[in-house]
Amino acid sequence: MTISEDFKEQSIYRIGESHKRIIACIDLLNESQIWLKPNTVLNSTGNLILHLCGNITQYILSTLGGAPDLRSRDAEFAATGGKTKEELKTVLNQVIEQSINCIQKSSDEELTTLKKVQVYELTGVGIIIHVTEHLSYHAGQIAFLTKLLLEKDLGFYAGLDLNKKQP
Repeated sequence: MTISEDFKEQSIYRIGESHKRIIACIDLLNESQIWLKPNTVLNSTGNLILHLCGNITQYILSTLGGAPDLRSRDAEFAATGGKTKEELKTVLNQVIEQSINCIQKSSDEELTTLKKVQVYELTGVGIIIHVTEHLSYHAGQIAFLTKLLLEKDLGFYAGLDLNKKQP
C-alpha cells in the first residue's frame, strides 16, 4: 500500500466514524430537539449538519472534485428549521458518500496540488485533513448537545476496553 492510499483509507475511516456518530445522535433526538439552540451563542444540531454539508461540499466536492461552489455559509447558521431530521440525514449521507468517492478517486497529483478554498491555499491532502478534523470537531459538538438534551451516554465506546495497554 502506498502512503497516499493509506492516507486516503485512514481519512475515509475517520470520516465514516464521525458520520456514524452524527447519525446516531440524529436518531436519538426528536424534531424539535434537532433545531433547539440552548442559548444565543450555540448552534442547533440542524445548523451544524447544514454547516458540515456546506463545508464538505465546498472543500471536497468543489475544490478537490471540481463541482461548482454554490455554498451559502451564513444560511447554514441562520436556519431555524425547514428540514426534518430524516431530510438532514439524507443530505448528510449523500454529501459524505460523494466526498468519499471523490477522495478515493484523487490522484497523487490532486493530493499534492495547491488549491484555493475560502481564504486558504491548501493541497488536496490539506483539504482532506481539514474536512476530517472539522467533521470530527462538530460531531463532538453534536454528541455534547445530544447528551445535554437527553442526559444519556451515547455508547460510542461500549464494549471496548480503552484502558488496555499494549505490551
